[in-house]
Amino acid sequence: MPTDLRALIDKYDKLVQESGNPANSGRLAELGEEISDLSPKAELAREILSLQKRVTENKELATGTDELAAMARSEIYTLESSISLLSSKLASLETSADTEQDKRPAIIEFRAGAGGDEAKIWAADLERMYKRFAEIQGIKYELMDEGTWLFSGRPSDPTLPQGAYGLFKWESGVHRVQRVPATESQGRIHTSTASVAVLPKVDAQKITIRDEDLEWQFFRAGGHGGQNVNKVSTAVRLIHKPTGIVTVSSQERYQQSNRDICLDFLRSKLWELQEEERIAKLEATRRSAVGRGSRAEKIRTYNFPQNRVTDHRVGLSWHNLEAILEGDLTDLLFQLNQEINKEQV
Repeated sequence: MPTDLRALIDKYDKLVQESGNPANSGRLAELGEEISDLSPKAELAREILSLQKRVTENKELATGTDELAAMARSEIYTLESSISLLSSKLASLETSADTEQDKRPAIIEFRAGAGGDEAKIWAADLERMYKRFAEIQGIKYELMDEGTWLFSGRPSDPTLPQGAYGLFKWESGVHRVQRVPATESQGRIHTSTASVAVLPKVDAQKITIRDEDLEWQFFRAGGHGGQNVNKVSTAVRLIHKPTGIVTVSSQERYQQSNRDICLDFLRSKLWELQEEERIAKLEATRRSAVGRGSRAEKIRTYNFPQNRVTDHRVGLSWHNLEAILEGDLTDLLFQLNQEINKEQV
């Protein structure tokens, strides 16, 4: 078996022990993430070892010709089938990509694309769709800046990925809509687009940012946070000089809060750059057939006349467009994750 079951269990038990040591109080967040990642694997490993022990015991009884031996041989078959199933589950967990990032909160940007005012309306519709889905699933969300939201928590549906980034990461890309705009008097179908970018919120220790690489700019915000915001320079613009990445936050009343948001956003964008570089270095045969989910990749079409939503990466369609736009994304996200995981095995 590729996985050393005993070593996996020992590693998990050691992490749990370390988390209870007061000397490791500064590493609790890091240890907690590792424990959370290893917990389901360690549980499967314990089950497999327990079943393997029962197989060994039954083999000692199965050598005879009496009824007890026959029962032992029958149980061996059942036990080995269970071991095979559990081993497949463990292998799936071991090979799944981005397991650590999948549990992180997700930063999601919504931006209008081609299509003028209709594209802006479409971007707002997508924004509402994901927020409605989050409400249905008990996922929290909060505004970071215009068109940018932070989603956190786990969905109530256990069949879905149990982390905000893992749940939404394959939504990155261009979403195309085909419909008759409300402003269209002659009933002509228009095609518009909006882009969705999904990034994990990255811990400070995961991405190194040097103070000398940062340029901070402060200005007065307008329209949010009360009178205080408009009197002092609480809004923040952060420029990362080596990459040219710019992040802005003006939602909070206090400058420090906006600084923190800008840094969170910058870390996620830097992580995205590193991830794109990592993917680019992979051999073509190892790349996912469904793509990385970049913000420039057209991933899905929402066709109103045909009441159809089609995901172009996996070739699946759903015929309940209005329900999907009202946040009924459970079936879509479940099937999408299933198909993508098949492609990546």
